[in-house]
This record gives sequence, C-alpha cells and structure tokens, in this order.
Amino acid sequence: MAFPIDPRFFFKKFDGCDILHRFATLAYQKEYSMRIIFFAGKGGVGKTSAAAATGIKAAERGNKTVIMSLDVAHSLSDIFDMEKTLLNQSKGQPAQVGENLWIQELDIQEEIEKNWGDIHKYLSTLLNTTGLDEILAEELAILPGMEEISLLLHINRYARDNSFDVILLDCAPTGESLRFISIPTTLEWYINKIFKIEKTIVKYARPMAKRFYDIPLPGEDYFDAIERLFDRLRGVDSLLTDPEITTVRLVTNPEKIVLKETQRAFMYFCLYKMSIDAIIMNRVLPDGVNEPYFQNWQESQKRYVQEAEAYFQPVPLFPVNLFKGEILGFENLKALGDQIYGVRNPLDRFFKGKPYEFTKIDGKYQLKMKLPFIEKKDVALHKIADELIVRIGGFKRSVMLPRQVAALDSLKATLEGQHLLIHFDS
Repeated sequence: MAFPIDPRFFFKKFDGCDILHRFATLAYQKEYSMRIIFFAGKGGVGKTSAAAATGIKAAERGNKTVIMSLDVAHSLSDIFDMEKTLLNQSKGQPAQVGENLWIQELDIQEEIEKNWGDIHKYLSTLLNTTGLDEILAEELAILPGMEEISLLLHINRYARDNSFDVILLDCAPTGESLRFISIPTTLEWYINKIFKIEKTIVKYARPMAKRFYDIPLPGEDYFDAIERLFDRLRGVDSLLTDPEITTVRLVTNPEKIVLKETQRAFMYFCLYKMSIDAIIMNRVLPDGVNEPYFQNWQESQKRYVQEAEAYFQPVPLFPVNLFKGEILGFENLKALGDQIYGVRNPLDRFFKGKPYEFTKIDGKYQLKMKLPFIEKKDVALHKIADELIVRIGGFKRSVMLPRQVAALDSLKATLEGQHLLIHFDS
C-alpha cells in the first residue's frame, strides 16, 4: 500500500541496526496489511457512488482495491457504466474495471455450489418432502443470510491470502447492513451454545425417527458442512471490529428523515463495536445556486448540515455538492472522489475512538459503551453467565465478559453524555 513515510527509513538511516530495521519492517507490514471500509446508510443516499469514488482514489495510490456489493440489488456495474454481460462472465468473482481496481457482485447460485452444497441439499430434500415441486424446493432452500455469509467468506479469504490491499463494502440499506455485521457473533453463539447439543441429539434420534417419520433428519454431512463453514469464517469478527483495519463511513443527505436514520445507524454500529471514522454529507446544494425556487431548500440544508456537525462531532463531516447530472462512469466517479477527499488519503482513519472498553475504577469494573442518541428507557440489560446482552430497540449485542467481571452478579447502568456506563459489583 502507498503511505507517505515508511518507519523503516528512520531505523535504517539513524540507528544502523539490522534487528531494529527488521522489527520496523514487521510492524509496518502488520499495521498496513489491509484496509476495510464500510459505506452504509439509508437507501438512495449515494453509498454506491461514495464507495466507487473511494475505490478509484485508493487504486490511484497504487493499492490493489476491490469494491464488493453487499446489496442483493447490485448496482456497482451500473455506476461504472459497464455492460452486464461483462460482469456476468465473471460468475460472481472480482471483475477488473481499471488499474488496481476490481468490483465484485456475488452470484448466489455459484456460491451455493461452492459453499452450501450439503446444507442446501438437505434443505431442498426437506422442503420437497412437504409436497413442494423439486425446482421450487431448491429455490426456497436459499435462506436469508446465505449471501451475507458467502460475502464474509470472501472477505476472510482475501484477508488471509492478502489478495487485496483494500476492501470497500457497498452496504445494503441500514437494517440489512446491521444484520450483516451481526452474523459472525450470532454464528459463534450458535456454534458454541447449540451446535454440539443439536448434533448429538440428532445422531441418537435419527435411527428411531426413520421408523416413524417420513421427514428426514439431517445427516452427518449436513453438520460437517456447517462446521467447515464456521471454520472458514473463524476470525472474521475480529477483523471487522479491529479499528486499525476496519472503519465505517456513513453516507447521508441534509434532510430530516435521512439524518434521523443516520443517527440510528451511528448508534447501532457503535453497539456492534464498529469504528465510525467519517460522515459523508452527500448532495448539498452549492452556494452558487441563486434561483428563488431553491431558497427554502438551501436554508433547510444549511440548518441540517450544522445539526449533523453537532450530532456527530468529533467524527469529521465531509460535505459533497450536488452534481449537475448523474454520477456515472469512471471520470464522474473520480471527480466525486476528489470532492469528498481533496488531497487527503482516502484510506486514512479520520477519527480514532473505541466503541466500548472495560476499565477498573476504585477496584470496581466498568464497561463504557459509546451509544449516542439514546435515552435510558431505550436500553435493556441482561447478564447470563459470562455474557452481557445489551438490547436497544429491535437490536441486541452480546458482549463476552472477562472472567473477573463475569463472576460479579450486581449490574447497574448510567448515561453520561454519549456513553452508557455499565457498572459491575459483587
């Protein structure tokens, strides 16, 4: 990856020590081995444009970059103004659109063949026994979450193999994005708490069930396939919640409803321990527009931009003017990237802050979670053994507690500014 200063230079030139130089080399390679950026927000705000523009800027700096679509309704190929036949030939694999730049839109049928064979086969058989047509059963056996897990498999493999320097994720609208980032935690909970028990019960129940029921129970191949799938996903949760590697950029517009959803997205991403390093305020009317027709619109936009700056500080806000026409094709996307970042490196972390951390104050443990825009009545806490479950509205986060904290049975919470403080006591 292209960075302005290599720390090896200082060790080599001033210390002349080969051991120090090797240490600096390892640290440099580790710190900048990969960069992952999510572009998230409400549908229609310009996430795909922002992701594509960032990809062009990153590739220009010599970074091998892939932009991946997390939305079922893919539009990456459209925004690059590509012919669909070109991308269809790639069968869901990365398609090169420029020097150092690829885009990827998954083909769920290809993913089922590669990753879901035995699982999909059992689900199809199960549905077919209910009287459904075989072809319909195969279609219905494509369950929600399969495409998201397939994407996580690709991300984890790219990280392990160092296939790319940069992965940019063009997210689906907010709710689906939150489901995507919750999948690793949910799967880990299932594997650790349910999977082994379920596998054992089915193993002993299967011979008896065959005598009395026509509905087949899953075989060992089914459970082995789930286990292999989870093994290939292992580590992806740490990858996505490591602020040195992964950050979120929220794309929004200067409108009341859009800003409200952006606030909710900000809060929920913090809940899932994702680091947000920038807000991209898209489609702001430029100051040069003087027509009376747009006067009220301009005034309301200025007010909402100011409100957004106050809402999200100290996270920086990057305003982007409304373009005269559609942002389609390489040159228009490059112009958008120039407007978003100017001379800044698009891969920089523009804000560094922890979504939550454990501390010990006066001998008592405390969990500090950054959850802006909430009230105390919105939060529900439950502690089960070594897990703390934080529920806010329809979303919940399971936080594994350190052994010393898990042994404490008293739990209370207070709100201080943008932070929820959870106190543990015996």
